[in-house]
Amino acid sequence: MSLLSLIPDITVEIATRIIPNAPRANIESNLPFVLNALVAPELADKPMILMALATICAETGSFLPISEFESRFNTSSGGHPFDLYDSRADLGNQGAPDGERFKGRGFIQLTGRANYALHSAAIGLSNQLVENPDLANHPDIAARLLASFLKTHEERIRAALTANDLREARRLVNGGSHGLDAFTTAYNTGLALIPNT
Repeated sequence: MSLLSLIPDITVEIATRIIPNAPRANIESNLPFVLNALVAPELADKPMILMALATICAETGSFLPISEFESRFNTSSGGHPFDLYDSRADLGNQGAPDGERFKGRGFIQLTGRANYALHSAAIGLSNQLVENPDLANHPDIAARLLASFLKTHEERIRAALTANDLREARRLVNGGSHGLDAFTTAYNTGLALIPNT
């Protein structure tokens, strides 16, 4: 039996048009987790639903929680995996192996010891995500982490969306503009498809 969505107006068909490269089976399985996670923190309105779906499109593309891949942005030439994150104070990391241990995971690509600790507590998991970071890739937990992260930045995200500044909305999640084209396309596609809630 599949999980029922608390936001039935956002259908699998709509989500597949917003995130067209995601396998339909992933959307069918994970869309209810994402939508349901937005309800309690009062993010279940059109702009924030679109923010969540467009973020998933930009961060994972497949509508599946995933772990961050090694790249030149997180791993130095000849260095151990994610060594560039090891001592990043802005992430709360405390040296090796924190970079790899707290690499990006989930729908939001939650990164850094500080974020794992903050959002683990915020979604009622105490310190479990610090102790077992791979839990962030469980779809129900990944969805709650996405909602928690968006809630933390809600005021500035809403201001950016109201101003139609999608670059700024994306920066508030990603810290830069990585995935901006996918995010923008998904968001704008959803504007026409999602009913006003």
